[in-house]
Amino acid sequence: MKDKIYADFDAAVADIPDGASVAMYFWGFPGFPQNLVRALRDQGAKDLTVIIENWINLPLPEEAFTNPGILTAQIKRLITPYFVSAARAASMGIPVAGAEHEGKIELVPISHGLLMARLRAAAGGLGGFYSPVGIGTVIEEGKEKRVIDGKEYLLEMPLKPDYGFVRAHKADRYGNLVYLGVGRGCNPVIAMAAEVTIAEVDEIVEPGELDPETIVTPAAFVDRIVKIPDGSYGSHTYVQGKIQEILSIQWMRSLFLSTGKQEGEQ
Repeated sequence: MKDKIYADFDAAVADIPDGASVAMYFWGFPGFPQNLVRALRDQGAKDLTVIIENWINLPLPEEAFTNPGILTAQIKRLITPYFVSAARAASMGIPVAGAEHEGKIELVPISHGLLMARLRAAAGGLGGFYSPVGIGTVIEEGKEKRVIDGKEYLLEMPLKPDYGFVRAHKADRYGNLVYLGVGRGCNPVIAMAAEVTIAEVDEIVEPGELDPETIVTPAAFVDRIVKIPDGSYGSHTYVQGKIQEILSIQWMRSLFLSTGKQEGEQ
């Protein structure tokens, strides 16, 4: 079986062309492929379609965290169930960059469930499926509608990204993946759905060292692997340390753990 290890993140994303679609998981930083996203920003591919559960452009220092918003200027189309615009962030007292480009992005509304179901359909090689979600809303615009047993359904097509960025905990050199905690999220589904799956991991081991019972994503679904240097940017130990550091700042703690009000505000 082919060895899938790449020397660095830049090499792993070097061939992603303008106009590509890229899926990634973002429900907090522990399961988010920060290094791959930063490498894609530096690589400069334009007119991207980004598929992501949550789009929240946070004003965090990049030396601490990479957030999806660093790709704003490179995106043409954004498929996401949850979008926090720069204007909304500003109303919450959160200044963010990229507001001037946001209005140029085509925003595709979708529910969390439909996003996952369409990715799973692509992973399973399905031709589409009928869903009752979105009837009578903007989600039904332009979609085939069918009545089945007296109930209306919409035809939903598979969502197959050109590239899937995945954050796993361990891999062997063939690409079998093991996840840690919330990092499991929908990373396994993205890995199965994408045409090319690129994983960043904390540790790479030899074939046979992973307990088969812990492998969630088989090697058949993974094309490239990059190891995060021990304890460095984006590693689990680095992320946990930075989270504690951020939460030690009063206004940050208020923002993330309460209403976002500064201490003493009414």
